[in-house]
Amino acid sequence: MAYLTKQGLIDRFGELELVQLTDRSNIPVSTVDDVVVGRAIDDATALADGYLAKVLALPLSVVPPVLEKTVADIARYYLYGDRADKDSQITRAFNEATSFLRDVSRGLVQLTDGAEAPKPAGGGQVQVSAPARVFSRDSLRGF
Repeated sequence: MAYLTKQGLIDRFGELELVQLTDRSNIPVSTVDDVVVGRAIDDATALADGYLAKVLALPLSVVPPVLEKTVADIARYYLYGDRADKDSQITRAFNEATSFLRDVSRGLVQLTDGAEAPKPAGGGQVQVSAPARVFSRDSLRGF
């Protein structure tokens, strides 16, 4: 399941940026290449799934907004490829996104869809039963 669409990338980063990153056949560049965008989204989704599969049942029924942003940052980094400097905003966003996914896979961060969290199962009080003590102060008094 894709967590992001082409329109989601356009909404986040602008159509001009996607045209410049994806159009490899027209001079001057003029259109967004759906194949290139689709491959970047699929690769970013696969990376996210690799981390999420460890702690969640996939596919997710609802995509949390934070996951959409995370996949968008990864897909953008993939679209930039070698053109992304190691100190650029794109690389920092990619590193934060992968760090976030790593934290989710470790259980440090929990993904929610923004809905109300389910209430914990109710129950009675904890009951403990154990056999009678074998040794006590009175039974060990002579030792």
